[in-house]
Amino acid sequence: MKRLTLVPYLLIAGGLMACADRAPTAAAAANVSAALAYVPGPGEAIPSGERILGQTVLEAVYDAEHAGAIGYVSTPIHAPMKANPRAWAPLYVVMYPVTSTVVTSGTTLLCQHLPVENCPDHGPGVAGLAQQMMPGVYGVGVAGHDHVMDYPGGDDFNVAWEPVVVLFTNAAAANQHLVTDAQISAAVASHDAIEIPLAAATFHCAAVAKALWDRGTPVP
Repeated sequence: MKRLTLVPYLLIAGGLMACADRAPTAAAAANVSAALAYVPGPGEAIPSGERILGQTVLEAVYDAEHAGAIGYVSTPIHAPMKANPRAWAPLYVVMYPVTSTVVTSGTTLLCQHLPVENCPDHGPGVAGLAQQMMPGVYGVGVAGHDHVMDYPGGDDFNVAWEPVVVLFTNAAAANQHLVTDAQISAAVASHDAIEIPLAAATFHCAAVAKALWDRGTPVP
């Protein structure tokens, strides 16, 4: 994949991702066996935003190996992150402008920036990055973004996650809904998108069951 290496012009108030600089507890890790990505059924709402459960942050992600399948990750708040770079795996943050037909068709994004921000600890930062790097696509506004990562059993499932922001290079390309790593690779190969890895924001997260998400309280 073509990547644009960037020292972030801002590491948004504690991290670009909800999980930045935090490590999973043993309890969260034990939940992996019960954590299965699934495809939402007809009429079932797509999860969006961050939730808090006790001292952990919960977020939804697309399973990079199975189109449309959604899973969940959990991270304790304020725990230190220590991981060898060899153990890093990519977590793609795919950004969508307000003009994208993905948005105008009514698709719910996993993090929405407009009309109300529901991922406040990293949404404004990645939206600002998109507008700075690709103003011709995102200058009109950034609707939100999706998270795409390998789930347990995937080739890139590991102990630490490096956020990789995916920006479309033209407005037409932004009409694609990229929910697998194969789709992201194809968009980059065709020059319809670029990747910006944010190594300084690498974090630990544990895959958890949907039951934990259901118990969480949405971040106001």
